[in-house]
Amino acid sequence: MPRPRLDPRTPLTELHVHLGAAVTPAIMWGIAHAQGIRLPTKDYWAFRDLITVGRRRRSFQAYLDLFHWTELIQSSPIAVERSVYEVIGGAYRRNNVTQLELRFNPMKRNRGGEQDLDHIIAAAVRGMDRAVLEYPQVKAGLIFCLDRAFSRQLNEIIAAKAISWRSRGVVGVDIAGPEVSGFRFADYRDVFEACRRAGLGLTVHAGEVGGPAEVREAVEALEPDRIGHGIQSGRDPSVMGLLRERGVVLEICPSSNLNTRVVRTLADMRRLIRNLVEHGVQFGLSTDGPEMLRSYLRDEIEMLLRNQMLSLDEVEAAVATAERASFVDRVPVAGRVPVTRSTPSAGRASIALGLEA
Repeated sequence: MPRPRLDPRTPLTELHVHLGAAVTPAIMWGIAHAQGIRLPTKDYWAFRDLITVGRRRRSFQAYLDLFHWTELIQSSPIAVERSVYEVIGGAYRRNNVTQLELRFNPMKRNRGGEQDLDHIIAAAVRGMDRAVLEYPQVKAGLIFCLDRAFSRQLNEIIAAKAISWRSRGVVGVDIAGPEVSGFRFADYRDVFEACRRAGLGLTVHAGEVGGPAEVREAVEALEPDRIGHGIQSGRDPSVMGLLRERGVVLEICPSSNLNTRVVRTLADMRRLIRNLVEHGVQFGLSTDGPEMLRSYLRDEIEMLLRNQMLSLDEVEAAVATAERASFVDRVPVAGRVPVTRSTPSAGRASIALGLEA
């Protein structure tokens, strides 16, 4: 009996894609050389191995280390514009992704303040505008990532920028980055509330390296619309119940979690996903970084069907969930909110957020 397959004409929505992991190595190679960036190798194939996981499994930290080069290469307005443009168009051509949310930390693209932050953001918006003009079937939005390793001051600036650019295609905010001692989601409750009042969608990386307790902490402290990854929720019925009751949608990225050894085996991944289904937790399917991980959205779907982690009906339900959960239609895209050309100080960022300085 033939294995069930999703109709290749089905339009897809992808909610969890990092800009630093989504540009093809060939384009990254060209961008690097156009900017005169000194790379550690002059061999293209060695460079490709440098910025991709491929068939090798890496530790989670080794996976994060790959972003050093991709973020460096993308650290200019020209590079950001080209990168965003290529990712959106490529996702549509390759996988018929007609709704895409692309996330990145603009402060990791401005060379430590050497580049103006608003120029970086404007470049990302230009790249997005160019892509959706060429492919009018596509809707796209940008998500700005706050970082666990950043100071409160820097993260406030990123959130303020997201609010300032909300009418030009910035649709949400996220908290990402490696685990940091002393970091607490609760310390950003007021920042997230200001973003919520501005109409931005809220998502948080949790339940990837951290366990189910991290997901509970994020949901209770920040009340996000979605959780990035969240796969470890499948280990705790009470956390799954919390997600179900509050209608929080998970952005699960199965191949990413397997490649980074966050989930060790296919059998364990199947167990976690089946637990989510059986407990009524809503989730969409994503790649995390299609080029860095060399796995595209339809590859994810095929892997889930092939390993009987989801039925075809369940895949179709996840596709529909992702479309409903998207932030893209939540924020108007006409009319630009004025932005300052200089990076605000902590006090000015607090004023923009409606927080106490």
